[in-house]
Amino acid sequence: MLAMLPPVLRNLQLPLRLRLWDGHQLDLGPEPQVTLVVRDPQLLSRLGSPSLDLLGSAYVEGAMDIQGPIDAVMRIADALSGALLGEADAAAPQRPAHDKASDAEDIHYHYDLSNDFYRLWLDRDMVYSCAYFETGTEDLDTAQQAKLRHLCRKLRLQPGERLLDVGCGWGGLARFAAREFGAEVYGITLSGEQLKLARERVAAEGLQDRVQLELQDYRDLPSDGRFDKVVSVGMFEHVGHANLGLYFRTLYQAVRPGGLVMNHGITAKNTDGRPVGRGAGKFIDRYVFPHGELPHLATAVARMSDEGLEVVDVESLRLHYARTLRFWSERLEQHLEEAARLVPERALRIWRLYLAGCAYGFERDWINLHQILAVRPRADGSHDLPWSRADLYR
Repeated sequence: MLAMLPPVLRNLQLPLRLRLWDGHQLDLGPEPQVTLVVRDPQLLSRLGSPSLDLLGSAYVEGAMDIQGPIDAVMRIADALSGALLGEADAAAPQRPAHDKASDAEDIHYHYDLSNDFYRLWLDRDMVYSCAYFETGTEDLDTAQQAKLRHLCRKLRLQPGERLLDVGCGWGGLARFAAREFGAEVYGITLSGEQLKLARERVAAEGLQDRVQLELQDYRDLPSDGRFDKVVSVGMFEHVGHANLGLYFRTLYQAVRPGGLVMNHGITAKNTDGRPVGRGAGKFIDRYVFPHGELPHLATAVARMSDEGLEVVDVESLRLHYARTLRFWSERLEQHLEEAARLVPERALRIWRLYLAGCAYGFERDWINLHQILAVRPRADGSHDLPWSRADLYR
């Protein structure tokens, strides 16, 4: 059966072992760290062109199993794919239209998997976005609390101000802003499972008078400038390039003149927003975030500017997200048996690859994450931001 292997594989020197369904095996280099167990004979001939999408799909669909540390799996899969396919970027994709129905379906697919599953590997507040490591030595809980504080400080949030939280998730930021900064928060999500748990946590902390969370599409937000500040964390990746103008226009119309808007989200490396190459982006779209689209920072800033928002501060948190994802991946790996009782095997395989793969991708600058702070200027061009950033670090 080993004769069916593409000859090019035999010339590689990788710490990888191939094991076939009949027990035969081949080491592609000394001291293998990872074993690919081929279950489907049809996969053999395709291993000569091992895109990351092919390898990931084979594992998710059960044509192949993996044995070894998940971080080593990612590193060796990338080396295998890069050695045989090179470093060509993906082509610019055809982007589907985003409407309320399809967006709601996509959010349901990703976020309504199981609250208990997410609880296994997220921090205690279940903040499902990039943490903020002030020194790089913090644990996950500390870094997530620092991120929430960093956002509120950048927004210069004051007691009694009305904060709109677009894509509020399990309510960690909404509760933090109300509890620590005295804000009145209105949060929205399209995930029913998130909303249920978020409301339970609001009630448990006695914050019902300051936090209101609703199942609502961003396109249905009021446009009367009733909010003092707006924050959107991990949301605009679901908007789509075609709707970016509408999205930022909605945030502009929701905040009062002089008010601040914070957009925290993953951004593309390539200026045209093409997905990560060698099939990694294709895998994410197929299995993890259906119809997700990552704009480049330049595109996000341009669309914000087109809609009247003045960008006043930008911060890259790429390595912060790499560390966050590494924490998530390690925590999931530590709870695989429990996770297998909470979600189907196929879903668990997807999430193992997704968390470890994204940690790897952020570490290697395949993708980025930016916090973009903007202001809706008053008619005379004024706003209330201080002259420096000194207040952020007191």
